[in-house]
Amino acid sequence: MRRKTQPVFEQIPIAGLGSKGKPIAYVDDRLVTLDRGVPGDVVDLQVIRKRKTSLDARVIRIHHLSPRRVEPFCQHFGACGGCKWQDIPYTDQLIYKQKSVWNAFDRFLSTNSAIESAAIDPAEPVKVRPILAAPSTQFYRNKLEFTFSNRRWLSQAEIESGERFDRQNALGFHAPGMFDKVLDIETCYLQPEPSNAIRQSLRAFARHHSISFYDPKTHTGLLRTLMIRTASTGETMVVVAFQQDDRPIIEAVMQHLANTFPQITSLIYTINPKFNDALYDLEMTTWRGQAFITETLGDLQFRIGPKSFFQTNTAQALTLYQQVATLAGLTGTETVYDLYTGTGTIANFVARQAQRVIGIECIAEAIEDAKENSWLNGIGNTQFFAGDMKAVLTPDFVAQMGAPDVLITDPPRAGMHPDVIESILTIQPPRIVYVSCNPKTQAQDIEALYSHYRLVIMQPVDMFPQTYHVENIVLLERRSPTD
Repeated sequence: MRRKTQPVFEQIPIAGLGSKGKPIAYVDDRLVTLDRGVPGDVVDLQVIRKRKTSLDARVIRIHHLSPRRVEPFCQHFGACGGCKWQDIPYTDQLIYKQKSVWNAFDRFLSTNSAIESAAIDPAEPVKVRPILAAPSTQFYRNKLEFTFSNRRWLSQAEIESGERFDRQNALGFHAPGMFDKVLDIETCYLQPEPSNAIRQSLRAFARHHSISFYDPKTHTGLLRTLMIRTASTGETMVVVAFQQDDRPIIEAVMQHLANTFPQITSLIYTINPKFNDALYDLEMTTWRGQAFITETLGDLQFRIGPKSFFQTNTAQALTLYQQVATLAGLTGTETVYDLYTGTGTIANFVARQAQRVIGIECIAEAIEDAKENSWLNGIGNTQFFAGDMKAVLTPDFVAQMGAPDVLITDPPRAGMHPDVIESILTIQPPRIVYVSCNPKTQAQDIEALYSHYRLVIMQPVDMFPQTYHVENIVLLERRSPTD
């Protein structure tokens, strides 16, 4: 059966950016989500999928380029799944991110009010502060994870050339939507050196010595993943994951890295025979140096291991935590609960301004890191507990530890479990500072809390330039009985 050709629409202006930062247009008042483009471009588009109320389409021709366009700085732009906003000026990126936070909370905020002074109703003013820009828009990440694959992603131009490409081994990022294809990365502008040099050297060494790259379909091949962490202190961690314990090759790879990059202060490897790339349940072996690197935030030090969670934009993490501390309004007399504390970065950051801080996290290893970081900084007024949040945060726990004056929560992208929200509503701390990397789920959680809490301040923070992602901090205050 002949496949029906999807319709083409010509001379359509790109109106803006929609969900997940994708360009949007309108055809006969119907929303169309596009695969590429910049607001202000005029394009021809072909529909690739029809939905109930919208369309998905690909741009097949650009008639006029938007005057707001800028030249992408990376050779992999358009093929790589990251840094998709390189062709949008950073000032415009900030505007769109501010709008995305606004849109996530539109059920709370009056669309007739100015964004600086939006209101749920005249009696409950909400201050939506301007987004805080990142100090650097390139080389801002302190951690990247790369994948080895014997199935290199070929560009459309390479495929159409008809040329045979024998060299299929790649070290880079997964091509968008393809678990078995990896884009071979030359220069990445996300992480400072020696990140690019380490990746390029290891790839060349493996190719020269015919070391096999991983094949996700057959679960064969020795080299699997490469993780690089860098710190503002100058320390560098490298973690290489091998599919099996082939001692001669492992020794050759690790010794090559040790000899070529003496600046690596933590050189680690692990054996991963699983069918996924997660490292959190694997044993780590330190080949050279220490099992951690040390990062600083303000006057605090944090030890970061290969499995530790730490904000990937160190400079902007300091800004984020400073805002959290300010919104918490601590005077030194408060009991603070820090939910989803991770390695205790926020808990330790605010501890000197509180009487005591109690951190809760489901990952036991992260809690050990949190305790270590308190010890490292001479902080003695923190306590950390490992366990499922909804199982730990019970009335008995609160009775034993004391009710919080301030509750800080920084949950995963999916937001807080309904049982955790119910526990918070039972505890009813006077103030809640809610940090989120997903304003949409944050807004849903706050809607569940809204019967008992007023939304007072919203503070967006840009942690990830060149992407649509945005962090948002919200201050909630408990309603009085007369509200």
